This record gives sequence, C-alpha cells and structure tokens, in this order.
Amino acid sequence: MEVLLSPVILFFILGALAAAARSDLAIPEPIAKGMALYLMAAIGLKGGVQVAEGGFSLLMATAAVAGLVLSCIIPVAAFGLLRSVGRLGRIDAAAVAAHYGSVSVVTFVAGSEMLSAAGMPPAGFMVAVLALMETPAIIAGLILAKGTGASDNHERGELMRETLLNGTVVLLLGSFVIGLVIGKNGFATIAPVFDSGFRGILCLFLLDMGLIAIRRLRETRSLTLRLAGLGILMPVVNGTIGTLVGHIIGLDAGSAAALGILCASASYIAVPAAMRLALPQADAGLSLAMSLAVTFPFNIALGIPAVSLFARWLAS
Repeated sequence: MEVLLSPVILFFILGALAAAARSDLAIPEPIAKGMALYLMAAIGLKGGVQVAEGGFSLLMATAAVAGLVLSCIIPVAAFGLLRSVGRLGRIDAAAVAAHYGSVSVVTFVAGSEMLSAAGMPPAGFMVAVLALMETPAIIAGLILAKGTGASDNHERGELMRETLLNGTVVLLLGSFVIGLVIGKNGFATIAPVFDSGFRGILCLFLLDMGLIAIRRLRETRSLTLRLAGLGILMPVVNGTIGTLVGHIIGLDAGSAAALGILCASASYIAVPAAMRLALPQADAGLSLAMSLAVTFPFNIALGIPAVSLFARWLAS
C-alpha cells in the first residue's frame, strides 16, 4: 500500500482520470521532452556514481549478460503468443514483439524510485543493464519479420544508426560514464539539480504519461480484448522470469526486482522509431496502444508493486 499510494503513482492516476473525464489538462510537448531528458540524465548520473563507489564486479557482468540474453529471448516468446493467441500477422507480431523485448526507461525510473522508497534500492549498474537491453529486441524483431523492410544497404545503415545512436541510449550511457568519472564528490556539486528535484519532475512526467496513456487507449481501433489481455499477461510472465533470474544469479532483492521490471516493461520511445524505419507496413498504432496504453499503466499501478513483493519473498 505504501508503494501504491506513493506520489509517483498518484500523479499517474490523476493524469489517467483527467484524460478519462476528457479534461483539457495537458503538458506542452517541449516541456515533456525536457523532463524526459532530465530523468534519463539523472538516472544515468546516479547509476555511474554508485558504480564508481562500489567498483566493477563479476556480478555486474553477470547481470549485463543476463539482461542481454533475456532481451533476445523475450521477443521470440512474445512473437509466438501474438501469432497464436493474438492472431496477428507476421509483420505486426514481429513489431509488437520488438516493443516487449526492449525496455521502458520511464518504467525503470519509476520502479527504481518506488523500490528505493520501499527500502530496496537497486544497484547502480542496473542503469547499464537497462541501456544494453534496449537494442537486441529491435534486431530480434527484424529477424522474426524475416527481413521485411530495410531491404537495401542504405536502409540497413539508417536502421543501425537509428538503433545504436538512439538518443535514449546515448544519453543514458553518456551520463552513466560521466557519473563514473566525476564520482560522489563531483556529483555533490550538481546534486541540487539532479537529485533534489528528481522526484518532483518524475511526478509531473507521470502525470503527462497518465494523460497520454488513456487518450491513446481511447483513440485506438485495432486493439482487441485478446491483445489487451496479452498486454497484461506478458509483463506478468516476463517480470516473474526476470526477477527469478536476478535472484538466481545472486542479485540483491532491489536489483532482482529492477531486472524483473525491465523484463516486464515495453518500449514506446526507442523501438517505435526503429520499427517505423524498418517495418513501415506494421501497424504502429497497435504497438503503441499495447505498450503505452495497456502495459505501462498496468506496470505502474500493479506490476511494480507485485515484482517488488516477489523479489522480497525470494530474498527471504
């Protein structure tokens, strides 16, 4: 209940209720983008500082490998479910599977904040795991689609550039490296900006996400009950597997829960941009409706608390 009644979730619920009531409440797009950049920079910096204090370890490398493997396996399993249960065509199933194999930075940031508030802060190196898990699912999605789209060398080159130089990945890894370099003492000089204001900005950002999620759900026409059900089932299964894997490889409860949150999340920023280039014939509205309007609200309201409870139970 402490997690469910945290300011982060309550602001998200406020946005969802306002959108459901058709309020004209809105956050201007430039401000929303600015808040997203701030959150990614802050989480990267703090992760780098934590790793600088604790140093590199075998556990960090193990967590990175586990994250990479999971981000390659999850799209394949999701593709099978979307084809058999969701009754999607190959192209749409591959595109949606890529979304669910990748990760949501905002879900991770919100989850990390909730875990820290519950006395289960994840290790700083989980930020690096987050960045590593963004890309493999895009490649897996294209393989599942059997190379449809991105047919010539120019398009393949554009796809690789879009994937490897995606703004989210660059900012996360870049700020993580900066945190490593400056350490705790260097971070202290910028902490009033990147630490003290972090929770307030996160609350406002999730207010905007609540507005967007419900409005997207109201506008979509291709989301069936079967697909909405899969949008809830997949994060439950993936989150459980990710948390269990984290526990098995020796992560603490907070870090295991963070790995579970990453596996349960679905991308709605990086992957849509790549899929738009590689698979233009895929239904982008369906992918966004499932990841942003179904899975994201479920994770914020119920998924993250459930994963944290499961991780705490495993640790005990």
